[in-house]
Formats: sequence, structure tokens, C-alpha cells
Amino acid sequence: MLERVQQVGRLAALEAGKILHQAFSQPQKISWKGIKDPVTENDIKSQDIIVHLIHEVFPRHRILAEEKSSSAAAGDDPAFCWIIDPIDGTVNFAHGFPMFMVSIAFEQEGEVRYGVVYDPMRDELFEAILGQGAWLNNQPIHVSVIPTLDQALVATGFPYDISNRLEETLQRFSRMLTLAQGVRRPGSAAQDLCYVAAGRFDGFWEENLKPWDTAAAALIVTEAGGQLSTLDGSPFKPTAPNIVASNGRLHEQLLAGLRI
Repeated sequence: MLERVQQVGRLAALEAGKILHQAFSQPQKISWKGIKDPVTENDIKSQDIIVHLIHEVFPRHRILAEEKSSSAAAGDDPAFCWIIDPIDGTVNFAHGFPMFMVSIAFEQEGEVRYGVVYDPMRDELFEAILGQGAWLNNQPIHVSVIPTLDQALVATGFPYDISNRLEETLQRFSRMLTLAQGVRRPGSAAQDLCYVAAGRFDGFWEENLKPWDTAAAALIVTEAGGQLSTLDGSPFKPTAPNIVASNGRLHEQLLAGLRI
């Protein structure tokens, strides 16, 4: 079944990406889930096509999706779940900043078995299958071999509720500015994690993410040889309140630098 899952997931990501690429330069109709948390009409269009393509083949599979939509009605088989972010980086998309991804994960019996993250602006398709490796456009990818934090390029994101956690967020950010070679903040957790998997970033951390932000890309990181945890060093799972990802070699250094 996993081969069929990969076929469906890849197709859904590519088809959703086509919608976003075509709509990117057009005016966006925007609504709001929170003060800093927008939803565009294309979030819904992207999610609808993903759910439609999944349910065509797997009508009983459950769907966990970021946006509320009638198309995302839950299937009745608790063993299988698809975790979907139709646009990871909606703020970027809404402002015409070309850093956003489509993210789709497949979970079986509570374990993510397949993940696909697609960048429609660069036509980059990141994928992983549990126990089989990770790929970018069908070519194997691996994390970097940077050994120390002072040689590392790391990334982060700021949570939508940053006003409730401003002090600790800025403490971690300022420490990384002094400890790492460089710090970037592109605005898509799924993209940042995939860049760790591909060796473009050496580490990443962020707070207050949701399963649809991390489920697919987290698998891609581990299958590319990387390491995941929470900020306190506990094992990561998609429902965790925060994430730290690295190439493994500098994970403990990264955790130490983020400790406040």
C-alpha cells in the first residue's frame, strides 16, 4: 500500500502546487484565524484538491488538515491518517514572498510512514519513506557534516502568539545570533526542515507548531540522517509543542545554546 500512498501523495502535492504557482502573482482574498494568522482562498483550493485526490483512492482514511473545509470530512478508519498543510508559509504567499510549501504526511497506526513537501516556486519535491531514505526530485539527500555551531547556518521561525512568549523567543534568537555562523528566518517550517535534510541548513528550531507544519518534513529530516528533539531534549513527535532539528553532529550544541 505504501507505494500507492506515495503515488497519491506526490500527485496531490504537485497538483496543489500548480494552483499556488498560478495564483501567486494574483490578488488574494484573505480572511483571518487570528491577529497574525491569515487564510487565503488558495489555502482552501489547495487543501480541497489534496483531500479530493486522497479520498478518490482512500475514501476511508482520516484527514487532519490545517484549514476548516467541508472537503476535509474525516474518514472512518482510525488506522490511517493524512496530515495536510495546503500552504505552509501563508503569510509569505499572501505578501508575494516566494517561500512557501505544500506539506502532506501519511500516518499509519500513529506513525508517519511517508512525507512529501513541495516547493512550487522552485519545483522542488522533497520526499521520504520510513526506513527507505529521503529524496529531492528523486535524488537522495543527506544532512550536512558541519561539526560545530560556530560554523553552522541555522534557521528559526517566530510563533503567531509571540506576544505571549516574546522574552524567551528573543533570548533564544539573540543567543543563536552570537553562537552560530548565521541565522535565517524564511517563514515556512516545512521548508526549513527540508533544508536541514538537504544540508542547506545545519539546524532549526521553532515553538508552537502544529502537526501539519512538521509531520512530513520531520520524517524527511530523520530519513536524511538528521536528528530531532524538543527544546528540552525529549523525543520529538508531531504533536510536540516545539521542535529542534539538526544534522546530528551539532544537536547537543544547538540544544545548549537554546537553553534558557
